[in-house]
Formats: sequence, C-alpha cells, structure tokens
Amino acid sequence: MSGQHPYRAVISPVPAGIARPLWSVMIPTYNCAAYLRETLTSVLRQDPGPAVMQIEVVDDHSTRDDPEAVVAAVGNGRVSFYRQPHNVGHIENFATCLQRSRGRLIHLLHGDDCVRDGFYRTMQTPFLAHPEIGAAFCRHIFMDEDGHWQGISPLEQKRSGVLENWLERLAVEQRIMTPAMVVRREVYEAVGGFDARLVCSEDWEMWVRIAARYPIWYEVQPLAVYRMHRDSNTGRHVGTGEDISYTHQAIDIFTQYLPDELADRVSRRAKETYALSALETVATLLARGDRRAAAAQIRAALGCRRSPRVLRRLFPLLVRFAMNQTRVR
Repeated sequence: MSGQHPYRAVISPVPAGIARPLWSVMIPTYNCAAYLRETLTSVLRQDPGPAVMQIEVVDDHSTRDDPEAVVAAVGNGRVSFYRQPHNVGHIENFATCLQRSRGRLIHLLHGDDCVRDGFYRTMQTPFLAHPEIGAAFCRHIFMDEDGHWQGISPLEQKRSGVLENWLERLAVEQRIMTPAMVVRREVYEAVGGFDARLVCSEDWEMWVRIAARYPIWYEVQPLAVYRMHRDSNTGRHVGTGEDISYTHQAIDIFTQYLPDELADRVSRRAKETYALSALETVATLLARGDRRAAAAQIRAALGCRRSPRVLRRLFPLLVRFAMNQTRVR
C-alpha cells in the first residue's frame, strides 16, 4: 500500500521550517453550524495553546448556515477558518483537513461531534511513550441530535494498551467512530487520504488500512462523543440502502490488505454482519411505516450476503413487509 493511489489524496509532509505543534485538531463542517458551538467549546476547554495545538475549521461551502460566524463568536481569534471555494464533497474536504494540518498528531473531529475533558491530555500519552503505534482511539459515547446520551461502545479490552489481533476484529465490524481516533500525521503521509470511491464507510476502510501496517493503542476511558442524527452522512443514505452498499464496497477494498489466510473468511463474516445490520434497520423502518426505505435496505442486505443466517432473518421481515402493504391498501 502506498500513499500514491488514484482514489486517495496525497498527504505531503509539512515543509521544513514550518512550526510543528503536537496537535492538529481539524474540524470538517458542512451545514452543521447548529452543532459546531458545542464541538468547538469541547476542544477549547482543553486548549494547551497555539504552540501545542492547531485548531481549524474546514468548511465544505455550507449553504444553509454560517459556520464562520460560529468560529468567530466561540473561537475569539483562537480558531482558524477555511472555506472551500465550492462544495467538494466530504472526502475531498477531509483531504483538505489533512493537507492543511501541521501537527504531529491529527484529530479529525466532525463538526457535529465533540470530546470530553481530558481527551487530548490522555490521548497524547501513548504516542509519546510508544513511537511504534500509528494511531490510538478511545471508547466513545453515542448521543442523539439533542445531545442526550444513548449508549456507550463496548470495551475492546479491560486495560488501556496496544490491541492484540486487532486487524481481524476491526475488519469484521467497524468499531471506531471518527471523533475517538487520533492518527500520526506521518501515517496519513504513508497511506494517503480517505478513499474517494466511498461515500459511507470511508472511515472504516481507513482504519483497517492503518491497522494493517501499524500497532493501534486503545484507551478504555470514554472520551469522545459521536452524534447520531438523520442529517449525518450515514443517516442520509439509509433511505436508499446506499449505507450498506458502500459498506459492502469498503469490505471488498480492504480485503486486499488482509493476510491471505484471513481474507476470505473475514470478508464473508463482515458482509454477513452488515447484511444482518441492514435487516435490523428494516425492522425499525417497518415500525415507522417507511416501506420504501425498508425495501431498499432489504435489497442492500441481499446484495451484501445471502448466507443461511441472513435468509432466516429475512423471512419474518418479508411477512411483516407484506402485512404492512396490506394495511396500507
């Protein structure tokens, strides 16, 4: 794997003579200014100063709100702002974040997520003590669009440390939300930017790509908060089934990173995992009466994996789907 790739932006090293803080907190935004105040506040509460931390919002030419005004009001001159000259899409906007970063550690923090107190102090420690690790992530909390906590990610291991057998576990199921992840800049320089073929699951593909080459550290404290809402990137694609279709594609892409003895088995397990996940979504959509989205998720599930387990789970949902149609008539 090389950073030179037709679907990945090149992340060039920071030029000599440029001041290098330890941290670059890069915040991509697009029409999410309503959440941005909370995001920035969570970072600024932990601000160690500009010599240690670059903080910059990179906006993908928002049209429904004014993130620059939020940056000016909350950042008070401390937070830089860059606006794309036109909408470039979130993958290219992420690439701009990585390219504009100067720090040795990059935290890509979406403009609708946030971090808890102690995130930066805690997450920098393993990088300073373990130069061999390429990335580190912490346990994360799920919250809804109103900021109410909905759940917490399961423990990956009982104590903080380098994860064992992590590549296989990660390749079977996405287990890392982006606000929880910190990556050495030199790692992005080596592996390149996010894959432009993916509209969803681009983060999962990236984390597997990194885990295939570097040890990964895990922090047991839940220090990152991931917001779930219908306007999120994944949420927008549930109604068409594209969330699962892109997940399927991500699995096909990253299977090539896996050792030969794991690749086929892990690929099958991952596809089954997300076919079953799609069917769970079908149940929720049918309860809402959204038959069109439910049908899209059924098609996506069957396109992902048609194992006996998937087909057994599908049958009662098809019965519900038919009953739902009868009631509508």
